[in-house]
Amino acid sequence: MTIAISLKVNDGIILAADSASTMIEQGKNGLNNVSYVYNNANKVFNLKKGLPIGAITWGSGSIGQASISTLVKDFRTSLNFQKKKYEIKDIAKKFKKFIYDEHYMIEFKNWKEKPPLGFVIAGYSSNSSLAEEWRIDMNTNGCKGPYSVRNKDEVGINCNGEPEAIQRLYAGYSSYLPYILNENKIDKNKIDEIIRSCSKLMAPMITPAMPIQDAIDLTKFFIETTIKFSRFTPGPQTVGGPIEIAAITKHEKFKWIDRKHYFDSSMNSKGV
Repeated sequence: MTIAISLKVNDGIILAADSASTMIEQGKNGLNNVSYVYNNANKVFNLKKGLPIGAITWGSGSIGQASISTLVKDFRTSLNFQKKKYEIKDIAKKFKKFIYDEHYMIEFKNWKEKPPLGFVIAGYSSNSSLAEEWRIDMNTNGCKGPYSVRNKDEVGINCNGEPEAIQRLYAGYSSYLPYILNENKIDKNKIDEIIRSCSKLMAPMITPAMPIQDAIDLTKFFIETTIKFSRFTPGPQTVGGPIEIAAITKHEKFKWIDRKHYFDSSMNSKGV
């Protein structure tokens, strides 16, 4: 799994993720098993050089023999449109067709339990003053999306993969609370009412006017917290490795803030 975040304020969107990559294999019983966890996967991407368009991913680290990073870059190479006229929603639709229809469904068509895989495509449509986020979720039940994470004029955070640490810190309660209430025979309508009331517990960390640098710092804090939370909880540490962060703004476009390289960037200045 992973922790992959998109955090939106008025001035732009921060995309960030850890670098842990979980390799999943189908066991003899038809169920999925974690076979390896690597700590140098790429999960944050620029989808069009020179334009304010990016993506993050979480879930399975590969489809067949190809890593998600390679497939996203394959899509980027194939993407062709007029730079002065494009919509993020349309790019998300093309991305869904490429990843889900042309790769995911072909590779996993005979799997009893298909591995979960998700993406957020984010950025600015041409001539737009506000950023947007479009989410895609793939699993055994099919593919949902792309659907809008929030309205263009809204700000907030979208946490994917393993958001439990952030849920507790930011929202003020565990994501397992509804299950606990249900186990204690609480009426469903009452559970919904309690969860709505829990909105009062939310820490007001994100504001529309938050400067981009503060949004970057907050996003990094959330990911660092999740990595340490994963380290000290039972099971494989499926969140970890270097943190990668990119900022997407209207005028500065897509800019890397923190990025790892397996090569010396001074010797490979054009490497992507």
